[in-house]
Amino acid sequence: MHAEKGYEFNGVVTRDDTAIVTGKISGENHPFVKHYTFLRDLVKDKKGVEARFTIPAPAQFYAELVREDKHVAALLKVYPDFIGLEDDIVSAYKTVINDLYNEGLRTLQIDDCTWGCLVDDDFIASFIEKSDRDKEIIRQEFAERFLNINNRVFQNNPENLVINTHVCRGNYASTWFGKGGYDKIADELFGKEDVNAYYLEFDTERAGTFESLAKVSGDKKVVLGLITSKNPTLEEKESVIARIKEASKYVPLDRLYLSPQCGFASTEEGNRLTEEEQWAKLRFIKEISDEVWGEN
Repeated sequence: MHAEKGYEFNGVVTRDDTAIVTGKISGENHPFVKHYTFLRDLVKDKKGVEARFTIPAPAQFYAELVREDKHVAALLKVYPDFIGLEDDIVSAYKTVINDLYNEGLRTLQIDDCTWGCLVDDDFIASFIEKSDRDKEIIRQEFAERFLNINNRVFQNNPENLVINTHVCRGNYASTWFGKGGYDKIADELFGKEDVNAYYLEFDTERAGTFESLAKVSGDKKVVLGLITSKNPTLEEKESVIARIKEASKYVPLDRLYLSPQCGFASTEEGNRLTEEEQWAKLRFIKEISDEVWGEN
Protein backbone atom coordinates (compact mmCIF):
# COMPACT_ATOMS: atom_id res chain seq x y z
CA MET A 1 0.00 0.00 0.00
CA HIS A 2 1.26 3.49 -0.85
CA ALA A 3 0.58 6.76 0.92
CA GLU A 4 0.08 10.00 -0.99
CA LYS A 5 3.77 10.65 -0.37
CA GLY A 6 6.54 9.54 1.94
CA TYR A 7 7.47 11.25 5.18
CA GLU A 8 9.40 14.48 4.74
CA PHE A 9 12.74 14.14 6.48
CA ASN A 10 15.53 16.72 6.49
CA GLY A 11 16.40 17.01 2.81
CA VAL A 12 14.83 13.73 1.70
CA VAL A 13 11.41 12.12 1.34
CA THR A 14 11.09 8.51 2.48
CA ARG A 15 9.54 5.70 0.53
CA ASP A 16 5.75 6.00 0.53
CA ASP A 17 5.05 2.56 1.99
CA THR A 18 2.14 2.41 4.42
CA ALA A 19 -0.72 0.14 5.53
CA ILE A 20 -4.48 0.51 5.77
CA VAL A 21 -7.09 -1.48 7.67
CA THR A 22 -8.97 -3.99 5.50
CA GLY A 23 -10.27 -6.28 8.24
CA LYS A 24 -10.21 -6.93 11.96
CA ILE A 25 -6.75 -6.72 13.51
CA SER A 26 -5.37 -9.74 15.38
CA GLY A 27 -1.94 -11.01 16.40
CA GLU A 28 -2.07 -14.75 15.77
CA ASN A 29 0.81 -16.35 13.83
CA HIS A 30 2.77 -13.13 13.58
CA PRO A 31 6.00 -13.47 11.51
CA PHE A 32 7.92 -11.59 14.22
CA VAL A 33 7.81 -14.75 16.33
CA LYS A 34 9.77 -16.71 13.71
CA HIS A 35 12.18 -13.79 13.38
CA TYR A 36 12.84 -13.98 17.11
CA THR A 37 13.29 -17.75 17.22
CA PHE A 38 15.80 -17.50 14.35
CA LEU A 39 17.84 -15.01 16.39
CA ARG A 40 17.41 -17.03 19.60
CA ASP A 41 18.73 -20.20 17.98
CA LEU A 42 21.59 -18.32 16.36
CA VAL A 43 23.03 -17.17 19.70
CA LYS A 44 21.89 -19.95 22.04
CA ASP A 45 25.40 -21.41 22.38
CA LYS A 46 27.10 -18.05 22.96
CA LYS A 47 27.86 -17.59 26.66
CA GLY A 48 26.43 -14.44 28.21
CA VAL A 49 24.48 -13.45 25.08
CA GLU A 50 20.76 -12.74 25.31
CA ALA A 51 18.53 -12.60 22.26
CA ARG A 52 16.47 -9.43 22.57
CA PHE A 53 13.81 -8.25 20.15
CA THR A 54 12.49 -4.92 18.89
CA ILE A 55 9.00 -4.11 17.60
CA PRO A 56 7.20 -0.85 16.69
CA ALA A 57 5.24 0.82 19.48
CA PRO A 58 1.47 0.30 19.67
CA ALA A 59 1.12 4.09 19.41
CA GLN A 60 3.19 4.14 16.23
CA PHE A 61 1.11 1.36 14.70
CA TYR A 62 -2.03 3.30 15.59
CA ALA A 63 -0.59 6.54 14.16
CA GLU A 64 0.21 4.85 10.84
CA LEU A 65 -3.35 3.58 10.52
CA VAL A 66 -4.74 7.14 10.87
CA ARG A 67 -1.98 8.75 8.80
CA GLU A 68 -4.12 10.24 6.01
CA ASP A 69 -7.82 10.76 5.31
CA LYS A 70 -7.91 7.62 3.17
CA HIS A 71 -6.50 5.60 6.07
CA VAL A 72 -9.29 6.82 8.36
CA ALA A 73 -11.96 6.21 5.71
CA ALA A 74 -10.74 2.63 5.29
CA LEU A 75 -10.64 1.81 8.99
CA LEU A 76 -14.10 3.28 9.62
CA LYS A 77 -15.48 0.63 7.27
CA VAL A 78 -14.22 -1.99 9.72
CA TYR A 79 -14.32 -0.16 13.05
CA PRO A 80 -17.25 2.19 13.73
CA ASP A 81 -15.14 4.11 16.22
CA PHE A 82 -11.52 4.49 17.29
CA ILE A 83 -12.14 2.71 20.59
CA GLY A 84 -12.69 -0.59 18.80
CA LEU A 85 -9.52 -0.04 16.79
CA GLU A 86 -7.49 0.64 19.93
CA ASP A 87 -8.94 -2.41 21.68
CA ASP A 88 -7.95 -4.73 18.83
CA ILE A 89 -4.46 -3.21 18.55
CA VAL A 90 -3.92 -3.84 22.27
CA SER A 91 -5.24 -7.39 21.99
CA ALA A 92 -3.03 -8.13 18.96
CA TYR A 93 0.07 -6.81 20.70
CA LYS A 94 -0.70 -8.84 23.81
CA THR A 95 -0.98 -11.96 21.66
CA VAL A 96 2.35 -11.36 19.93
CA ILE A 97 4.16 -10.49 23.16
CA ASN A 98 2.79 -13.62 24.83
CA ASP A 99 3.92 -15.76 21.89
CA LEU A 100 7.39 -14.19 22.01
CA TYR A 101 7.57 -14.77 25.76
CA ASN A 102 6.59 -18.42 25.38
CA GLU A 103 9.46 -18.82 22.91
CA GLY A 104 11.90 -17.50 25.50
CA LEU A 105 11.98 -13.73 25.02
CA ARG A 106 12.77 -11.85 28.23
CA THR A 107 13.75 -8.38 26.96
CA LEU A 108 11.52 -6.51 24.50
CA GLN A 109 12.34 -3.09 23.07
CA ILE A 110 9.58 -0.86 21.76
CA ASP A 111 10.66 1.61 19.06
CA ASP A 112 8.47 4.70 19.15
CA CYS A 113 8.62 7.66 16.76
CA THR A 114 5.32 9.13 17.95
CA TRP A 115 6.89 10.97 20.90
CA GLY A 116 9.61 12.25 18.57
CA CYS A 117 6.86 13.78 16.43
CA LEU A 118 4.94 15.29 19.33
CA VAL A 119 7.93 17.32 20.52
CA ASP A 120 8.15 19.00 17.11
CA ASP A 121 6.13 22.23 16.84
CA ASP A 122 6.09 21.97 13.04
CA PHE A 123 4.43 18.57 13.28
CA ILE A 124 1.77 19.92 15.65
CA ALA A 125 1.28 22.95 13.39
CA SER A 126 0.20 20.64 10.56
CA PHE A 127 -2.89 19.79 12.62
CA ILE A 128 -3.64 23.41 13.47
CA GLU A 129 -4.07 24.05 9.74
CA LYS A 130 -7.17 21.84 9.92
CA SER A 131 -8.65 23.56 12.99
CA ASP A 132 -8.35 26.67 15.12
CA ARG A 133 -7.47 24.78 18.31
CA ASP A 134 -4.47 25.60 20.47
CA LYS A 135 -1.37 23.58 19.61
CA GLU A 136 -0.70 22.62 23.23
CA ILE A 137 -4.21 21.19 23.57
CA ILE A 138 -3.64 19.14 20.43
CA ARG A 139 -0.25 17.96 21.70
CA GLN A 140 -1.74 16.99 25.06
CA GLU A 141 -4.56 15.01 23.47
CA PHE A 142 -2.12 13.05 21.31
CA ALA A 143 0.19 12.46 24.28
CA GLU A 144 -2.63 11.06 26.39
CA ARG A 145 -3.87 8.83 23.57
CA PHE A 146 -0.41 7.48 22.77
CA LEU A 147 0.35 6.93 26.46
CA ASN A 148 -2.92 5.09 27.00
CA ILE A 149 -2.55 2.65 24.12
CA ASN A 150 1.10 1.96 24.98
CA ASN A 151 0.48 1.38 28.67
CA ARG A 152 -2.44 -0.95 27.99
CA VAL A 153 0.08 -3.15 26.17
CA PHE A 154 3.00 -2.64 28.58
CA GLN A 155 1.07 -3.46 31.75
CA ASN A 156 0.07 -6.87 33.17
CA ASN A 157 2.80 -8.85 31.44
CA PRO A 158 4.94 -11.55 33.11
CA GLU A 159 7.07 -10.08 35.90
CA ASN A 160 10.33 -11.31 34.35
CA LEU A 161 9.63 -9.72 30.96
CA VAL A 162 11.60 -6.48 30.65
CA ILE A 163 10.05 -3.85 28.38
CA ASN A 164 12.19 -0.91 27.28
CA THR A 165 11.41 1.84 24.80
CA HIS A 166 13.43 3.88 22.32
CA VAL A 167 12.19 7.35 21.40
CA CYS A 168 13.23 8.28 17.86
CA ARG A 169 13.13 11.50 15.85
CA GLY A 170 13.62 9.66 12.59
CA ASN A 171 16.62 7.78 11.24
CA TYR A 172 16.26 7.36 7.48
CA ALA A 173 19.46 7.19 5.39
CA SER A 174 21.33 9.32 7.96
CA THR A 175 18.61 12.01 8.02
CA TRP A 176 16.04 13.02 10.64
CA PHE A 177 12.41 14.02 10.95
CA GLY A 178 11.63 15.64 14.30
CA LYS A 179 13.21 18.32 16.46
CA GLY A 180 12.47 19.51 19.96
CA GLY A 181 13.30 18.66 23.56
CA TYR A 182 11.47 16.12 25.69
CA ASP A 183 10.10 18.73 28.12
CA LYS A 184 6.78 19.10 26.26
CA ILE A 185 5.85 15.46 26.77
CA ALA A 186 7.99 14.58 29.81
CA ASP A 187 5.09 14.19 32.25
CA GLU A 188 3.46 11.52 30.09
CA LEU A 189 6.56 9.83 28.65
CA PHE A 190 8.91 9.89 31.64
CA GLY A 191 6.44 10.14 34.47
CA LYS A 192 3.69 7.75 33.39
CA GLU A 193 4.83 5.34 30.66
CA ASP A 194 5.19 1.90 32.23
CA VAL A 195 8.60 0.78 30.97
CA ASN A 196 11.86 -0.37 32.54
CA ALA A 197 14.19 1.92 30.58
CA TYR A 198 14.28 4.70 28.00
CA TYR A 199 16.72 4.74 25.08
CA LEU A 200 16.87 8.45 24.26
CA GLU A 201 18.44 10.48 21.48
CA PHE A 202 20.80 13.12 22.81
CA ASP A 203 23.39 13.37 20.04
CA THR A 204 22.44 16.86 18.80
CA GLU A 205 20.84 20.05 20.07
CA ARG A 206 17.59 18.93 18.39
CA ALA A 207 17.00 16.71 21.43
CA GLY A 208 17.08 19.57 23.93
CA THR A 209 18.60 19.54 27.42
CA PHE A 210 18.73 16.92 30.16
CA GLU A 211 16.45 18.86 32.52
CA SER A 212 13.36 16.90 31.47
CA LEU A 213 14.99 13.74 32.86
CA ALA A 214 14.00 14.99 36.30
CA LYS A 215 10.51 13.73 35.41
CA VAL A 216 11.71 10.10 35.09
CA SER A 217 9.69 8.28 37.74
CA GLY A 218 10.53 5.44 40.08
CA ASP A 219 13.76 3.55 39.48
CA LYS A 220 13.51 3.56 35.69
CA LYS A 221 16.77 3.57 33.74
CA VAL A 222 17.90 6.03 31.07
CA VAL A 223 20.19 5.06 28.19
CA LEU A 224 21.81 8.21 26.84
CA GLY A 225 22.10 8.16 23.04
CA LEU A 226 25.06 10.54 22.94
CA ILE A 227 26.91 8.79 20.11
CA THR A 228 25.41 9.52 16.71
CA SER A 229 24.67 6.64 14.37
CA LYS A 230 24.14 8.99 11.44
CA ASN A 231 27.78 9.64 10.50
CA PRO A 232 31.16 8.00 11.15
CA THR A 233 32.80 10.85 13.07
CA LEU A 234 33.71 9.90 16.62
CA GLU A 235 32.65 12.41 19.24
CA GLU A 236 35.11 14.03 21.65
CA LYS A 237 35.44 11.56 24.51
CA GLU A 238 35.79 14.15 27.26
CA SER A 239 32.74 15.98 25.96
CA VAL A 240 30.67 12.78 26.11
CA ILE A 241 31.86 12.09 29.66
CA ALA A 242 30.99 15.64 30.68
CA ARG A 243 27.48 15.22 29.28
CA ILE A 244 27.00 11.97 31.19
CA LYS A 245 27.98 13.79 34.38
CA GLU A 246 25.53 16.58 33.51
CA ALA A 247 22.71 14.05 33.03
CA SER A 248 23.54 12.52 36.42
CA LYS A 249 22.24 15.72 38.04
CA TYR A 250 18.75 14.49 37.13
CA VAL A 251 19.08 10.68 37.13
CA PRO A 252 21.62 8.90 39.37
CA LEU A 253 24.71 7.64 37.57
CA ASP A 254 23.93 4.03 38.49
CA ARG A 255 20.71 4.29 36.46
CA LEU A 256 22.39 5.88 33.43
CA TYR A 257 23.86 4.03 30.46
CA LEU A 258 25.45 4.95 27.11
CA SER A 259 24.48 3.90 23.59
CA PRO A 260 24.28 5.08 19.99
CA GLN A 261 21.51 7.61 19.39
CA CYS A 262 19.64 5.14 17.15
CA GLY A 263 20.30 2.14 14.94
CA PHE A 264 22.82 2.02 12.13
CA ALA A 265 20.14 0.81 9.71
CA SER A 266 16.63 1.62 10.90
CA THR A 267 15.45 1.04 7.33
CA GLU A 268 16.84 -1.05 4.49
CA GLU A 269 18.59 2.03 3.09
CA GLY A 270 20.94 2.06 6.08
CA ASN A 271 22.97 5.01 7.32
CA ARG A 272 26.11 6.41 5.74
CA LEU A 273 28.64 4.36 7.69
CA THR A 274 30.69 1.34 6.72
CA GLU A 275 30.56 -1.80 8.83
CA GLU A 276 33.97 -1.01 10.33
CA GLU A 277 32.87 2.53 11.17
CA GLN A 278 29.88 1.06 13.00
CA TRP A 279 32.13 -1.24 15.02
CA ALA A 280 34.36 1.72 15.82
CA LYS A 281 31.35 3.51 17.33
CA LEU A 282 30.58 0.49 19.52
CA ARG A 283 34.19 0.15 20.67
CA PHE A 284 34.15 3.86 21.50
CA ILE A 285 31.01 3.40 23.61
CA LYS A 286 32.64 0.47 25.46
CA GLU A 287 35.76 2.55 26.11
CA ILE A 288 33.79 5.44 27.58
CA SER A 289 31.53 3.13 29.59
CA ASP A 290 34.52 1.41 31.18
CA GLU A 291 35.97 4.77 32.15
CA VAL A 292 32.73 6.17 33.60
CA TRP A 293 31.21 3.10 35.26
CA GLY A 294 34.20 0.76 35.53
CA GLU A 295 34.97 -2.44 33.66
CA ASN A 296 32.63 -5.40 34.11
